[in-house]
Amino acid sequence: MPDFLDSARRDIESRLSDLRDETKRLEKALDALRGQVTGSGRRRGRRTAGPGRPKGSGRKPANGRRRRRRGGTRSEQAHKLVQSNPGISIADLAKEMKITPNYLYRVMPELQKEGKVRKQGKGWHPSGS
Repeated sequence: MPDFLDSARRDIESRLSDLRDETKRLEKALDALRGQVTGSGRRRGRRTAGPGRPKGSGRKPANGRRRRRRGGTRSEQAHKLVQSNPGISIADLAKEMKITPNYLYRVMPELQKEGKVRKQGKGWHPSGS
């Protein structure tokens, strides 16, 4: 009887091992069909929600709204720097804030639309109002 149990245990372990290998192969094939695997087998880029992916696995919150940060925002920080350094350029603002200038090229025109700052040449100045 012990030989029968050992044989049954080995058969089950062997079958489980085969199933694990098959699962890995099927997952790779599915990823390849989704276009998410490079030739080396590595995933590339961001994956979007789709079959087999839970909703909300992307970057947007479930309710579609962005979270507001507590305390001062970077646009407020930029506005304060313009007030204390009239004529400051975006490059200098970025250095002071320890960020890349790309963000400021979007934020400064928004501050200008809000009437908080005005552009004169390459420098930014506090608005007169």
